[in-house]
Amino acid sequence: MAANRSRGLWPLLAVTALAGIGMFMVPTFIIRPFAYQSPRGLFWAMAIRQRAPLGSLLCALVCLPLVALLWQRTSRWGRAALATLMVFSAASAVMSRLNYFEWMFHPVDSPRFEAEDASKLDKSEMIMALRLGDDARAYPIREMAYHHILNDVVGGVPLEVTY
Repeated sequence: MAANRSRGLWPLLAVTALAGIGMFMVPTFIIRPFAYQSPRGLFWAMAIRQRAPLGSLLCALVCLPLVALLWQRTSRWGRAALATLMVFSAASAVMSRLNYFEWMFHPVDSPRFEAEDASKLDKSEMIMALRLGDDARAYPIREMAYHHILNDVVGGVPLEVTY
């Protein structure tokens, strides 16, 4: 009877753990800056990301007693699977609370510039240009699209350039 009961707990554990892990992973793989994102896919990714902190925590909290119930009834390899599911479930609960997009799109605090004649920009490359007094800057769109924010001082004025 106990073996039948533990067989029923494994699918419940797997579904719960995968749901919690998915709440973190799905938005991570859909929300990408340099790949096509359909409006519908982006809508769902943002909806999941918004609910992920609570949802992934609840999934991890449900996984914990399931792992505890299955631990004594499981072989060494089964325990390794249980531990792996629990670690990934707990990590997803933690990661869904962090703004991991900031790690990818951090602002540039100390930009380096080249003189116009030393620049290796292609003639067809798009730039954002700014001039304040005698001081001028050109920011390549390719770089700004990745970082989105650049802190700079132009003509003695501190600026936050964004794209």
